[in-house]
Amino acid sequence: MDAGHLERLRRDGYTIVENLLDPQRLDAVRAGLRPFLGSHQGRNPFEGHATERVYTLAARGPVFEDITVDQRILGLVGAFLKPGFLLTVSQAINIHPGEVRQGLHFDDGQYLIPRPRPPISMAVILAIDAFTAQNGATVVIPGSHLWGDVELAAMREAVRLGQPCALLNGLRPVEMPAGAGVILQGTLVHGGGANSSATPRLAVTNQYCEPWARPQENFFLSVPRVRVRGFSPRLQQLMGYDVWATFMGHVTSTHPLKSLEPDYVPPIVAQERQSPA
Repeated sequence: MDAGHLERLRRDGYTIVENLLDPQRLDAVRAGLRPFLGSHQGRNPFEGHATERVYTLAARGPVFEDITVDQRILGLVGAFLKPGFLLTVSQAINIHPGEVRQGLHFDDGQYLIPRPRPPISMAVILAIDAFTAQNGATVVIPGSHLWGDVELAAMREAVRLGQPCALLNGLRPVEMPAGAGVILQGTLVHGGGANSSATPRLAVTNQYCEPWARPQENFFLSVPRVRVRGFSPRLQQLMGYDVWATFMGHVTSTHPLKSLEPDYVPPIVAQERQSPA
């Protein structure tokens, strides 16, 4: 594990990792996304009205499965989250020309635990197209992962009123070449950038959360079990087919992996079948 990346993650809240995807894998990602792009346009300012999103990405092909379990990414994530951490978000984001900047936010804000605090989630955003200040590169405020609720409230009020705020002075775009990725703490304030260029900006992102936290995407319902059977044990675990802290995640007192067996019958159904009429 690179000590420099860990130092930057602790100090700034994010780090850029070069060459996470080589040209062949970039081509594979583009080919894998081609059938799905154009199917889901953003429905609100947060998703982006000029932004395409492809959800449940980890289940849409081998290249996306491999990216989700990349040991370079998981090694850095695992330095901040407990063993047994889960996949919480997996999607592609394609920001089209004319898109405005996304509202500033932090990814684990849905966990209503006061700040400052350690992250409850970690994210990686992989540049499929190079990220530039003009084409919608993610913008970040270095050091904002250490802010408490007071600083966050002050920033939000300044943004709402359109007033100057010293807390926003550090806002900067994450510029990086195609194939690189930015890994960030779930407490870091950031947002998708505005795209003032003439071409879209494509990225894929996976987020991981503490093993006790509820994931944003419900992979049990979105990914058919027959498909999950073919995933690697690591990806199965990331999608929740495991138990943590002795009992968390059990299925009627049995291990969730049993639910992937071809002849699996839910225990409640099996017990009802055995009961006398």
